[in-house]
Amino acid sequence: MKALVIYDSVYGNTEKIAVAVGRALGLREGEGIVRADDVAPEHLESLELLVVGSPTWRFRPTSAVARFLKSIPKHGLENVRVAAFDTRLSAEKIEAIRILAFFVHIFGFAAKPILKKLMKKGGVPAASPAGFDVADTEGPLIEGELERAAMWAERLNMERTQ
Repeated sequence: MKALVIYDSVYGNTEKIAVAVGRALGLREGEGIVRADDVAPEHLESLELLVVGSPTWRFRPTSAVARFLKSIPKHGLENVRVAAFDTRLSAEKIEAIRILAFFVHIFGFAAKPILKKLMKKGGVPAASPAGFDVADTEGPLIEGELERAAMWAERLNMERTQ
């Protein structure tokens, strides 16, 4: 059974979440936890579970994640379980900036469109899109988010082994 975590990170926060998710799935950095720009076609061979994460950058995934998603062949994820996560400002921070709250309400965060694109490539959703909070644009992660990411991934792993 093969799992893969693909991510992009701007300030290092999404990378920390990706590593926490990957470790909870039994993966190691460099072996199953890969930056979006470093994905090779062979990474996607024989997958059972693919998790993709990105910071929410202008209300969507980063360009590296978008390029990766576009590069997947039309039915390249047929019957692969897929999940998506993002890092984002906390709800408190968003609500404190009225115009930001307005745009978030309209455009949302990165995880949902990532999951939709994975499903268009044939993926089967393994979980609802997940968001992990940062204190400010450059971080740091809100306390407890790494643990929450690991718990989210453990649920993916439990379902994978059933």
